[in-house]
Amino acid sequence: GGHSVEEQPEAGPECAGTGFPWRIVKQKHMTEAWVNGQISNFQYLMYLNTLAGRTVADLNQYPVFPWVLCDYASPVLDLSDPKVYRDLSRPMGAMVESRTRAAEERYNSWQDETIPPFHHGSHYSNTGVVLHYLIRMPPFSALAIHLQGGKFDTPDRMFHSVGEAWQSAAVSASGDVKELIPEFFYLPDFLRNGAGLTLGRRTRPAFDSRGVPSTIVNDVVLPPWAHRDPEQFVRIHRQALESPFVSAHLHEWIDLIFGYKQRGPAAVAARNIFYYLTYDNTVDLNAISDP
Repeated sequence: GGHSVEEQPEAGPECAGTGFPWRIVKQKHMTEAWVNGQISNFQYLMYLNTLAGRTVADLNQYPVFPWVLCDYASPVLDLSDPKVYRDLSRPMGAMVESRTRAAEERYNSWQDETIPPFHHGSHYSNTGVVLHYLIRMPPFSALAIHLQGGKFDTPDRMFHSVGEAWQSAAVSASGDVKELIPEFFYLPDFLRNGAGLTLGRRTRPAFDSRGVPSTIVNDVVLPPWAHRDPEQFVRIHRQALESPFVSAHLHEWIDLIFGYKQRGPAAVAARNIFYYLTYDNTVDLNAISDP
């Protein structure tokens, strides 16, 4: 998950050589500004991502944002109803009881002398996740083809529907623990197949927001409450991110991704331990010979 916010070095600029840690002061100031409602949840999350070394210039350390809703089926979304929101205190791989139990069993029964135990064998953010979401937009389309060895991924595995993506990451697919990327909250274009790419046909139909079955992968199928309008989806989704409910609970998700629940006993208790190679400093790059 990048660096823990607590582990960040005290980077300059130093004040005239006094060694004064301006970065820490800024961090405290930004957190206070967020707590006081002076900056938005979106701004604060971008700030934390930057502090943790995440950047849009690196697909493997791309900014990570949370799923904030769990209702992708209703024709109208009532943002004042707590039941439409995701539980921000739980990682995606422990969102439902069956997957929580499976993650605990995997961790507790793990017996390998070289690989430490983990709850989740995949990760909430990596190059594959970013390209999965941005496949309809150049240059990400070309990068996705490159990653898949010269062709698009199988249509059945493509990002086809927001509701299906939630169902997969939260409920049904044991290896899927994806979180979101910032684009879900500001960029309608990534939900459209604006370049007219031929993305193939699925073996099973998906139902669009009107309930019409289709096997062709084209624009992303949006929840009924977005009325087939990417701008409407992004607008409502951003409202959800900035809602009183998310504002009151976002710190719980921040603890999982950027804070003290990343590692150690608190991470174990939160079922938030990932495969060891996804953490900083687990690979000695100097020991790898470059062929």
